[in-house]
Amino acid sequence: MNKWSNIIQSIVMPPVCILCGDRGDNLHPDQPNNNNRATDLCIRCFDELPWHNAACARCAVSLTSFKPTSPRLEALCGHCQTQPPAYDRCQAMLSYQPPGDHLLQKLKFNGRLEMARVLGELMAHWLESVCEQRPDIVIPVPLHQDRLRERGFNQAAELARPIARHLGLPMDIHSCIRMKTTAPQSDLSRKARIKNVKGAFEVVRPVSGHVAIIDDVMTTGSTAHELARTLRQAGATRVEVWICARA
Repeated sequence: MNKWSNIIQSIVMPPVCILCGDRGDNLHPDQPNNNNRATDLCIRCFDELPWHNAACARCAVSLTSFKPTSPRLEALCGHCQTQPPAYDRCQAMLSYQPPGDHLLQKLKFNGRLEMARVLGELMAHWLESVCEQRPDIVIPVPLHQDRLRERGFNQAAELARPIARHLGLPMDIHSCIRMKTTAPQSDLSRKARIKNVKGAFEVVRPVSGHVAIIDDVMTTGSTAHELARTLRQAGATRVEVWICARA
């Protein structure tokens, strides 16, 4: 029924590319969970997305001088070799560059929630090809209650919904909370970012096993590190980070 419903919906109300306005395309025709449903992105704009390659295997920072000879070849940046983060691995789909950064800015600052659905679905299909082991649970980076009331939504949670649904994973938005309102990380230096998020999170329900943190953008990784550290202290045995874009 879902398959036929999606086909009828695509005929009556065909999806429109959120970047150029052309008709959306079925970007994943061979995926078993695709149900022949087109997305709000055309193939041309899909191909222009800044896919994130040649990155540190631990924190996903770009390694411009590293040119892998195979997709499985991995390298660590200097910082991860000397001061590894609290998370085990970071998977980043895009580099924070046009046009991907425009989509995330429209989501975060203009409340365009359809961007989260499209990007979340893209992430879900992409994660199927790069993740060797599925986590037990996904946890979107929480917002403080004051920031949540101000914005009206948590962009990390909106991205996490289609990912969790497509991959068949439980999404947990209750076990971890943000205890303090922090200044926007984009306005701070690396050192100030670390201090800004120190002690920002608290786990209020039991957490265990393999956890995947989901967020929209990572710059220095300070937020992901602090959340991963908190989850490990609460009992998580493995923590990885899934982000839409790496700055």
